Amino acid sequence: MRHNKVGSVMTTEVVRAEYGTPFKEVARLLGEHRISGLPVVDQDEQVIGVISETDLLVRQAETPDPYEPRKRSWFAGLTRQGRTRTAKARARTAGGLMTEPPVTVHADDTIVEAARTMAQHRVERLPVLDEENRLVGIVTRRDLLKVFLRPDAEIRAEVIDEVLVRTLWLTPRAVDVAVTEGVVTLSGQLERKSETEIAVSMTRQTDGVVAVVDRLTHRLDDSRLQPDVQALHGVADDWLRSL
Repeated sequence: MRHNKVGSVMTTEVVRAEYGTPFKEVARLLGEHRISGLPVVDQDEQVIGVISETDLLVRQAETPDPYEPRKRSWFAGLTRQGRTRTAKARARTAGGLMTEPPVTVHADDTIVEAARTMAQHRVERLPVLDEENRLVGIVTRRDLLKVFLRPDAEIRAEVIDEVLVRTLWLTPRAVDVAVTEGVVTLSGQLERKSETEIAVSMTRQTDGVVAVVDRLTHRLDDSRLQPDVQALHGVADDWLRSL
C-alpha cells in the first residue's frame, strides 16, 4: 500500500535560527514570515531544538508587575518546569529560548506517521530531516491536511489498483467503487468474509479517504475456520493477520 510521503507536502524553504541568533532576531523572523515557530540548527544543519511563539512569550509572562502583589511562592522555581521557564525568561539567544530535544520527522515518513507524531506531542509543525538527519524542510498541520484535497477520481483509481487488483487479486470490476467528497462506498459480493474486511481496512487507510461505507457481502464466512485450514486460502490472509 503506497502512502504519500512527508517530502511531497513539506515546505523546502525553511526559516531557521542558529544557537547564537539574538532574541529580537528570532522575534523578527517569526513576525516577518508570519509563522508560529522555527527550528534551531547547528553548523551542520542538524536540528538541535525548536522555538515557538510560546517560548518568546514566557519572557513577558515572567516579568514581574511592580503594582501587583507577588502571587507565586519562592519554591516554584525549584521545579524542573519552573527552572525551564526562568531560563527562557532570561534567554538572550535562540539557544536559551529553544525547546530540546526537538520533535522531528523524516522526508520519507508517511503523512500518517507525521500526523500521529504531531498529535502525540501536541505540536503544530515538524522539522523534516533527510537520511543524514539534516534539515531539508518543515511540515505543518495545514500541509498534512492537503492529502484530503485529492480528487475523488484519483482516490477511486488507487483503491481499485492497490486494494482490488494488487492485494486481493480481483478484476477491477469485481467490486463497485464509488467516491464522493472523499467518502468511498464499496458494493458487491466477494467470496470470503476476510476479503471484505481487507478491502474495507485498506481502503480506509488510503490517503485522502474521509470514510468508508461498507456494502460488501460474502459467500463464505471463513472467520470460523481452523487456523491450519484458513492458511490454505491465499496470501491475503497474511495481510489480514497484521491488522
